[in-house]
Amino acid sequence: MNDDKDISQESLIKFPCDFTIKVFGANTDEFEKTILAMIKKHLTHPDKHSLTARKSENSKYIALSITVYVDSKPQLDRIYQDLSSSPIVLMAL
Repeated sequence: MNDDKDISQESLIKFPCDFTIKVFGANTDEFEKTILAMIKKHLTHPDKHSLTARKSENSKYIALSITVYVDSKPQLDRIYQDLSSSPIVLMAL
């Protein structure tokens, strides 16, 4: 009925693909530049990305939506590990 594969290890995402990463943090001059640098160091094609930014109502926080081309789940995992370990990132989705 079921293969010996561990279902929890299977990805619902088919790689390679475009993937949107959402990152939330304080609205500072360096936030966007720092986040882009963190993500780009993991990409095979760092110039192929799009970014939209949305500030909170009082402009204290900013939400970045960055769409990048990722080759594999391990590559995506490394990006999220870097983002999650950064003190300037409040949340990464």
